[in-house]
Amino acid sequence: MLPAVNNSGLLSFAPVVKLGSSTAVWLARVSASGIAGSSVTLLRFDQRVVRLQLHAGSLDPGGTWTYGPQVGVPEIHSLIAGFNGGFKLSYGAGGYEQQGKLVRPLLQGYGSIVTYSDGTTNIGSWSGEVPARGKTVVDVRQNLQLLIDGGRVASNVDSCVIDCWGATIGGRLVVARSGLGITAAGELVWAGGENLSVRALADALLGAGVVRAVELDINPDWVAGYIFQHASGTVAAIPMATGQLGIYDQLIHGADTRDYLSSV
Repeated sequence: MLPAVNNSGLLSFAPVVKLGSSTAVWLARVSASGIAGSSVTLLRFDQRVVRLQLHAGSLDPGGTWTYGPQVGVPEIHSLIAGFNGGFKLSYGAGGYEQQGKLVRPLLQGYGSIVTYSDGTTNIGSWSGEVPARGKTVVDVRQNLQLLIDGGRVASNVDSCVIDCWGATIGGRLVVARSGLGITAAGELVWAGGENLSVRALADALLGAGVVRAVELDINPDWVAGYIFQHASGTVAAIPMATGQLGIYDQLIHGADTRDYLSSV
């Protein structure tokens, strides 16, 4: 069950997934800054317990991959959470690399979610904070410039919404939005909501202690976060963001056309 919205604007995380004696995932909900009646849902992941895995969509980028549109065995038996990836690659918001295979050229300075062969993930600007020297890169998902850098929100979140942060349905400034950030302690934080400005998304991530972040996909059909529950050999996807339309296949039935990220 989702926690109630915290109208004070202060984040209060509650554990939602435990692995043994360790909490793997925490959940919080907070009022969206400047938008009455709207909220942001956040999932915080402990990388000492879980790892992030990039999945290729059947059409975007397409092709055959170990981690493709369907969560396979043995991953499905340890699947904890999943959430949407970035913009369509044709949008030109950055490059894409999976399993060491370059699909789209990686662009210098773009916000990048980078996973290394040791299983850790970092977020930063390409050729800046990432990639780390001496580490082998496995996956890279780029999406626009950094939304948060050095603990500061990008200066153009209010002045350059459509051109800088993505085309929206009907040109609206408040739409479904999502993002992924990293804290100074190395925890990953996904944030999403159905009615968010770029500022509200960034403020929520900043309130969770994020020091660097990228905006992920936007618009209602493409923003969704799930926690997966396991019982009697079956897996059920539990939607996390209030009112999310969600990714129609819930990430586990092999029909998703777009890339996404899972935690195991």
